Amino acid sequence: MIDIKRIKDNPEAVKARYRAKEVDCDEAVDRILELDAARRAAIAETEAMKAEQNKVSKQIPQLKKAGEDVAPIFARMGELKTAIAANDEKLGIIEAEYRTLMLSLPNLPDADLTPGGKENNEPLRYYGEPHKFDFEPKHHVDLCTDLGLIDYERGVKLAGSGFWLYKGMGARLEWALLNYFMDCHLADGYEMVMLPHMLEYKCGETAGQFPKFADEVYKIENPTDDRMHFMLPTAETALASLYRDEILPESMLPRKFFAYTPCFRREAGSHRADERGMVRGHQFNKIEMFQYTLPEKSDEAFEELVTKAENLVKGLGFHFRTVKLAAGDCSASMARTYDIEIQIPSMNGYKEVSSVSNARDYQARRGNIRFRREATGKPEFVHTLNGSGLATSRIFPAMVEQNQRADGSIVVPEVLRKYLGGIEVIEKK
Repeated sequence: MIDIKRIKDNPEAVKARYRAKEVDCDEAVDRILELDAARRAAIAETEAMKAEQNKVSKQIPQLKKAGEDVAPIFARMGELKTAIAANDEKLGIIEAEYRTLMLSLPNLPDADLTPGGKENNEPLRYYGEPHKFDFEPKHHVDLCTDLGLIDYERGVKLAGSGFWLYKGMGARLEWALLNYFMDCHLADGYEMVMLPHMLEYKCGETAGQFPKFADEVYKIENPTDDRMHFMLPTAETALASLYRDEILPESMLPRKFFAYTPCFRREAGSHRADERGMVRGHQFNKIEMFQYTLPEKSDEAFEELVTKAENLVKGLGFHFRTVKLAAGDCSASMARTYDIEIQIPSMNGYKEVSSVSNARDYQARRGNIRFRREATGKPEFVHTLNGSGLATSRIFPAMVEQNQRADGSIVVPEVLRKYLGGIEVIEKK
């Protein structure tokens, strides 16, 4: 969540930033200010009544000793007790609405982002040249089927639409991609984490996906446990809660992690005709990078993650571009995002294979994740950042399509060959 102080200091500026993100939060911001004032008034009123309670209760023994009638005082004490209870109940209602509204506010976009939606995204740089063929190239679905890499029909048979099944060299190629990503992250000093694939509600709330986007995950019902659980949509959802409700020593930062997980997405709605195959599905594999860092190191960490994602794509030999997202195209939790986009020939355009984002202190405030500043001894909120490093569901089809040959075989990228026993070309048996 955002700092209430930012709202109180300049509510109109906050509203303007949200409008740049194409989100209308004017009423919510106004209501939050009303609730904050009411909350403070209720707290002050309760504290005043408790102070009177304490003062009067200290007088009772003296009055009794002096033989004075204390019945009026006991009556007043009863009134105060009733009033405090009523005020506490009112405060609980106010705070519940206040918390709900604060949690519903998206992150504020960084000031340098272009206002508006994806039509205002800004390509920052390009790497390599678009792939060209001297023959009629095939779609990755046909290539993967002909070479026995993926069984789409049995994937649907097992789990329904939006699922597929890797097999044989396809399974080995998928695993080679993941090993390549992991080796690169380990070489860069990132710590590998193996996460639960089922999470509790608080993880989604800390990451900023709940309560607003709670219907976009696969929920799990457990007859022996009334807590809400769900299948993780991305490792970020878990990694953002590693230090929830903790205060870290400043010397512990930055913390750099990566995790492999399958990701489970409902992906509601119909797909476009050019998205057949594995470009959009309900389950896919991904390596996620994540950092906890000092606020003053936040921008530096962001550039590091962007460079890491770019280098992974470069290593596979892809032409790509790095795009700075407009305010309205950044997700609700993020202050800024750069996408790494590659070309999948059959889709006639660029497709995102990595999003690198900076949440600033938005997730840390939701999860109460702080560090203790050595110079002052005071706790401050950390900054959190994440980036795909990488997801395979678009890398795989791009790799298959761009590396195909006229005879229907596929050239294996050089960086993957050591994971496949030196195999250089995948041919139809």
